[in-house]
Amino acid sequence: MNKTIIEKILSAHSGQDLKAGDFAVCNVDYCFGQDGTSSIIIDRIRELGVKRLANKDKFSMVIDHSSPSPNMGVSKVHKKMRDFANEFGLNLYDIGCGVCHEVIPFSGKILPGDLVLGADSHTCTYGAIGVASTGVGSTDLAIALASGKNWFRVPETIKIELSGKLPKSVFAKDIILYIIGDLTANGATYKAVEFYGEAIDSLDLDGRFTMSNMVVEMGAKCAFFPVDKKVLDWLKLKNSGRNPVIYKADAGARYSFVKRYDVSGMTPQVAKPHTVDNVFPVADVAGTHIDEAFLGTCTNGRLADLKIGAKILKDNKINPDVKFIVAPASKEIYLKALKLGLIKIFINANAAVISPGCGPCVGTHMGVPSDNETVISTANRNFKGRMGNPDAEIYLASPATVCASAINGKITDPGIYLEK
Repeated sequence: MNKTIIEKILSAHSGQDLKAGDFAVCNVDYCFGQDGTSSIIIDRIRELGVKRLANKDKFSMVIDHSSPSPNMGVSKVHKKMRDFANEFGLNLYDIGCGVCHEVIPFSGKILPGDLVLGADSHTCTYGAIGVASTGVGSTDLAIALASGKNWFRVPETIKIELSGKLPKSVFAKDIILYIIGDLTANGATYKAVEFYGEAIDSLDLDGRFTMSNMVVEMGAKCAFFPVDKKVLDWLKLKNSGRNPVIYKADAGARYSFVKRYDVSGMTPQVAKPHTVDNVFPVADVAGTHIDEAFLGTCTNGRLADLKIGAKILKDNKINPDVKFIVAPASKEIYLKALKLGLIKIFINANAAVISPGCGPCVGTHMGVPSDNETVISTANRNFKGRMGNPDAEIYLASPATVCASAINGKITDPGIYLEK
């Protein structure tokens, strides 16, 4: 039978010949939890009476959602995680290390062809490097941690082909917002997505991570990008000691449906409050007043994102009525940005550069908006209360659009800053 990528990976991990719709118990290569989910994982492990984990080297915990701790309750959770890690000899990425969806793939612990579970909905990010990765609840994660396995229903797959050359002011974030707006929040529910085409081939890995990160916003379980030379060269830098297993869909693979887009005429996009699929061209909302701008998150806190932000902000100042927050996605990215002078540009522009983490995005600390304030963010969600205040409005956009808007105090097409 001709197979899609997810059919091949789940077949290999179950020892069965699987197709979409089948159920199977599969071996899990890696799993992790973060500080918003690990407390429950630990509780479930205790309830199961587990004294020895299936493979402690294939599990990590990451303190990123509230890093450093903003209150006593969170501090107790962090201590609980540290104590559990010490007891079982587990790997823990403590405060300041970065966002889970940056530190996990950059650790070299996961490779193309792996099956990865994370107690975080944006675990689908790793499809950018050919990993079958998906988010699960804390109890399911605890089962995988205890047994090394979990059950799966094999998803159907959507094939998306992207042709054309990106205009200067259009980025990976604009592409994925456009697709989500077209397919809607439920358009890929419980499906895998395979991305192909000239536009995909031209994207760097940071851009592919951005797109893969957001497929869950249209309901998808996971995504796959071609494991090409860019991916293989990137993997060499990780020095994992393992060889990747590269899966390609068969020519006659059966897809749920195929979508084709030409990015050549695409313009910068924005998701208006309060749903991610409420997408329009930036031109339609240009001039909308903003009170806060945020550059960061597991979607757009990588080095390429900081570089484009610094390019726009160089020789400019943030509008005095705007609070502008920058959060590098990891310690490594922070250090690289320092070396390149990007952090200096942000600070000189009057931005607040904060410790790597998720705080502003999930609304735990370091940037909670006030009532009736409007935020433009590079994050992946804009639901009511997402940034900590249900009476605020959140627009989602690319780093370029966010930085251009921060300068002007209103939503702005970044084109005028990118033609220089």
